[in-house]
Amino acid sequence: MLPFSKSGPIAQRGLHTVIRANISSRSVHVAERAYLAPLFAWHRTYATSTTTITDPVVLTESRKTTPNNKKKTLVLLGTGWGSTTILKSLDTNSYNVVVVSPRNYFLFTPLLPSCTVGTTESRSIMEPIRHIIGRRSKDIRFYEAQCTDIDMTKKELVLEQGEELDSASNQSTRINYDYLVVGIGGTYNTFGTPGVEKYACFLKEMGDVSKIRRRIKDAIEKASFANISEAERDRLLHMVVVGGGPTGVEFAGELHDLIADDLSRWVPELASKIRITLVESLPNVLPSFDKKLVYYTQLMFKKTGINLLTNTTVKKVDEKTLTVSNSVSGSETEIPYGNIVWAAGIRARQFAHTLRAKVPDVQTSGRGLIIDDYLRVQGTEDIWALGDCTVSKNAPLAQVASQQGKWLSKAFNTMAKDRNERTISGSSLILTKTSPFVYSSNGSLAYIGGEKAIAELPFFNKSIVVGGPFTSVFWKAYCLWELSSVRSSLSVATDWAKRAMFGRTISVD
Repeated sequence: MLPFSKSGPIAQRGLHTVIRANISSRSVHVAERAYLAPLFAWHRTYATSTTTITDPVVLTESRKTTPNNKKKTLVLLGTGWGSTTILKSLDTNSYNVVVVSPRNYFLFTPLLPSCTVGTTESRSIMEPIRHIIGRRSKDIRFYEAQCTDIDMTKKELVLEQGEELDSASNQSTRINYDYLVVGIGGTYNTFGTPGVEKYACFLKEMGDVSKIRRRIKDAIEKASFANISEAERDRLLHMVVVGGGPTGVEFAGELHDLIADDLSRWVPELASKIRITLVESLPNVLPSFDKKLVYYTQLMFKKTGINLLTNTTVKKVDEKTLTVSNSVSGSETEIPYGNIVWAAGIRARQFAHTLRAKVPDVQTSGRGLIIDDYLRVQGTEDIWALGDCTVSKNAPLAQVASQQGKWLSKAFNTMAKDRNERTISGSSLILTKTSPFVYSSNGSLAYIGGEKAIAELPFFNKSIVVGGPFTSVFWKAYCLWELSSVRSSLSVATDWAKRAMFGRTISVD
C-alpha cells in the first residue's frame, strides 16, 4: 500500500503531481513533506525493478552523484558489447564512471534476425542500461545523448540530446573526461549504391526490426487482394536479402521458418508463392566459415528453396526493382522485389570520423579509428577504442568487442592500483603494466533455418565443424548463456516456448 491518505492536501493535489514534486522545493507545503518522505523512500527502493518509470525529477534525484575529485573520470561512449563488458567488469569504486549513448539499452545482436519474424520478442533481447548500472554502482552516471565533438586539449566532450542531430530543438552540454573509451559500434554500409538508403531495410538496430516486420506484413496483405495481376503478386511476394554474412544468412533462415511454419497455415494460397533470394558479391556465403559448413549451408538453402545469387553485385535499387550484375559473366539483370533487406557490410559512425579529423596525419583510414595492440587510438592521449568503430587486425565481431572490453577493464583496474596513477598518463601506465591484447576465437555459430545451425569450434590446435539439428540446440543454449541477465534468458526461453506452442506473430502497430 502506498503511504498517502485518501484525504488532505496530498490527495487533493493528486498522486501524479505529488510524485513529480521535488521534496526539497519550497513550493511543497511543510506538512506535505512528511507524507512525501516515505513515498520517495518507497520509490527509490522499488522503482528500478519496474519498466515504466515516468518521473524524471525523482529519477534524477535518486541517481544524483557528486564526482569524487580524487578519482579519475572515465567516460564510456556506447552501450554495445565492448562498453557493456567494461561496465560489468570495471572496478567502479576506482573511477568516476560516465556512460554516454543515444541507446539506453544493451542489444543482444545475435538474436536480432529472429525478432524480425516474431521468433523472439524485441524486449527480450534489450537489457536496460540502468539495470546494468544499478547492479554495479549507484554512483555511475548515464546520459542518453550522442557525442558529436571532442576537444582533446581540454579533454572535453560535446553531447547532443535529441533524436535528430540536425534538429534545432536539440540541447547540447559539455562534460570533461580523464580517460575516454570509444565503443560506439558501427552502422550499415551502402557502399554508395544508389537507392539503398531510400528503399531498403537494414538490420542493425531494434528500429529496423519493426520496419522489416511491417514490410513483410504489408507485402502479404497487398498480395491477398484479388484485383492485382499475377506479376504484381509475384513481385510483392519476392523477398531479397543482400549480404551473405551471418546476419544475412540467419535472416534468410528465419524468414524461411516463418513461411514454412506459420504462413503456410495462415495464408496457404500465398505461402507457396513466396520466394527468398540471397545476393552475395563473393563466390560463396559465410566466407569466414569453414568450407564444409559453407557447402552444407548452400545445400540446405537449395533444399528449402532459398535462391542464392553469388558473384553478384547490386548496382542500384529502385522502388520496385533492383539491378544486379554478375561479376563472372558481366551481365546485368533487373529483379522485381516486394521487400529488400540490406545486410552487407558496416562502417564507422560519425563520431569516429569526427575524432579522426582531429589527427588526420595519423588516422588515415576512412573505415574507422586506427588502434594499436593496446587498443589506444593512434595519435591521441588517454583515448581507447574497441569494437566495430575501429580498424585493426581483428574482425568486427561481437566476441572480439567483448574480449576487448574484458581486457581493457582489467587494464583499468590494474592502472587504478598504481600509486603514481595521478601523475602518469593512462596510456603510458597500460603500456608498461599490461600485455598487448590478443584475440582468442571462441568459435563461430550461425542459424540457417529449418531448426538447423552450423558451428566451428576450436579444439586445441584444430577446429571442429558441425551442422544440423543438434547444433541448433547448442546454438540456442549458447545464446541463453550469453544473454546479459537471467531476466533476458528467461524471456527468450519463454518466447521460444510460446513460438513452439502457438506459432509466431508479425503484428506491428
